[in-house]
Amino acid sequence: MKRTRSGNSAKADGGVIKGKPVSASRSEMSEVVLPAETNLLGKLLGGHVMHLVDVVAAMAASRHSNSYVVTASVDYIDFRNAVNLGEIVILMSQVNRVFSTSMEVGVKVYSENPLTGERKHTTTAYVTFVALDEFSKTPRAVPPLIVKTAEEKRRWREAGARRKYRLAMRFKKRNREE
Repeated sequence: MKRTRSGNSAKADGGVIKGKPVSASRSEMSEVVLPAETNLLGKLLGGHVMHLVDVVAAMAASRHSNSYVVTASVDYIDFRNAVNLGEIVILMSQVNRVFSTSMEVGVKVYSENPLTGERKHTTTAYVTFVALDEFSKTPRAVPPLIVKTAEEKRRWREAGARRKYRLAMRFKKRNREE
């Protein structure tokens, strides 16, 4: 795949995949924390948070790529504050960077006290997805990402550094296994 001057990608067959802005991928979901999703201390289970992170990140990746997506890796997940029983958990995601068939999605999770409206940043995660062709279920090209704001450009740069590290670790692991 070759980039054109407009920031779009030229496919081998001569077609062009039009780029999409970060805003096209933004996704948000929320739910009330119920007893079935909490531990004995009344805190939202970390595994449930990870499940929700994967769901909202997949929504952003699918919106950007207009295709089915599969989780390829979770580079990082950081639990900063607990989410309590009865609070509202709010998850926000967006595509940070696009590679040829994969995308890094950033997710931020917040808790909100429904009585006071106070919000706390509870979790950050970075998840990589691969776009799949609808029929063959093989990786397919992803539209380029159009970054406009300083924040989007920062996220784009940082996603490149994380990818470089992730690929180096994958190569290192592969060499140990051989």
